[in-house]
Amino acid sequence: MNKDTLFYGIDISKDVFDVMDEKGVHSQFKNNYSGFKKYLKLLDNYSHCVMEATGYYHYKLAYFLLENNIKVSVENPLSVKRYIQMKLSKIKTDKSDAKMICSYARSVDLRLWKGHSESQQECLQMTRILSVYTKQSTALKNKIHGEEVLGVPSKDVLRSIKRSLKSIEKEIKLIEQKLSKLIKEEYQELQTLVESIPGIGRKTGTMLLVLTDGFQRFNSASELCSYAGITPVIRQSGSSVRGKARISKIGNQKLRNLLFLCSFNACKYNQACKALYDRIVAKGKSKKLALIAVCNKLLKQAFAVAKSRIPYDENYRSTLVKIS
Repeated sequence: MNKDTLFYGIDISKDVFDVMDEKGVHSQFKNNYSGFKKYLKLLDNYSHCVMEATGYYHYKLAYFLLENNIKVSVENPLSVKRYIQMKLSKIKTDKSDAKMICSYARSVDLRLWKGHSESQQECLQMTRILSVYTKQSTALKNKIHGEEVLGVPSKDVLRSIKRSLKSIEKEIKLIEQKLSKLIKEEYQELQTLVESIPGIGRKTGTMLLVLTDGFQRFNSASELCSYAGITPVIRQSGSSVRGKARISKIGNQKLRNLLFLCSFNACKYNQACKALYDRIVAKGKSKKLALIAVCNKLLKQAFAVAKSRIPYDENYRSTLVKIS
């Protein structure tokens, strides 16, 4: 860390963002382009802005600062929250949060935020809206079933629901086609490599490529597993506490759910995953635990083939193990 670096803690809300620097100077700006330009006047080449990942509110400011060559770190809100709790702070305001984020920045090793390319931003937005449409489609299908089991279902209500369902399914198909086209333009080779792994289908492969920016955002397979929230958490202390090992679940839930669905096919058609599953079950462990281990294995295989640029081959698993 450069000793001349001046940290700025930023607490962002919908309409404004509060800033506190290391000298204790507090400022507040509007969360729009006009406010960004005013804030930029306070910064120089030694400035390092630190903020939490607060939903979507932080994105515009983070990209604005990045475009103006200002160092930016976007931190996990849970990490900042735990730091504030450790300090036993009894005040909870936007100003105090900005101050604590600034203090946090001085206490930890920060990673610079790199943002996403325009194509990746578009891919991410498409996957999010597909998730929304899929949930709406499922809800409407359940509603149709509910109406049909009534003694005298309303024909007008059924027609209305079916029209809505048809419209949503049309949008899903359209977005999927556009997403598929973008993926082919950006990651065609990687898509083929990832989908060469038995158990990983088109939907999971697409999510992996989009969320990892073609596996460029992670330096190791273990980082990727942590991102998905499938790393084990062990609770043991002294002779009395022997907590059951569980996965962290602090990660991307959508990716974790897709991997869990993939694990069933992987246990049938992926020899390395099947051997792992059988070995864990033979030790008396639960089948769910074995499936989670398979999810972990699938991610490591995907990371390995992506980094090595070699299609998956079960006869050369040793190569994959070395890379992962």
